[in-house]
Amino acid sequence: MAVLVRAIFDRLMEVISAILLVALLVTVTLGIVTRALGDPLIWTDEVSRFLMLWVAVAGWVLASRRRAHIRIRFFHNLLPQHGWRAAETVMQLAMIVFGLLVTWYSVHLVHANYDLEATTVPLSMGVLYVPMLLAGVVTSLQGVADLVDNLRNWNAPPIAPVVPTMQEAVE
Repeated sequence: MAVLVRAIFDRLMEVISAILLVALLVTVTLGIVTRALGDPLIWTDEVSRFLMLWVAVAGWVLASRRRAHIRIRFFHNLLPQHGWRAAETVMQLAMIVFGLLVTWYSVHLVHANYDLEATTVPLSMGVLYVPMLLAGVVTSLQGVADLVDNLRNWNAPPIAPVVPTMQEAVE
């Protein structure tokens, strides 16, 4: 059941990300074209800012779910098995704390900006910070899932890093 929920969430985030990206491209293009024609649409800049943040957060969520964020593991991979697992545990705990902090401050930002209206569109400025709330929650939950996985596999060897051969590196 949990696997199905995760798969549905991941697919939904992919679709939402694609829609947001297309909306951002259309909005920016519309702003460029209308400026070039001498009759700019004033709302395109502000809507683009909103969409850019939503696209960035959607990418953050997808990268977190796929464990695709940049991680430099040079020293991490030099550790023995239990040292590697211990370092991974510390990193996952830090990820959970970071996600909780993002969630906490996002709630404050949404609340503090709820009364303010955007300049060119009839939207609350609090809407600008809503995706950060989602990112914080997903980051925390992903950290918990990764921590549980790490602790369950404590005695299993960590996944060996993939090192390309010299030929593959050249290609």
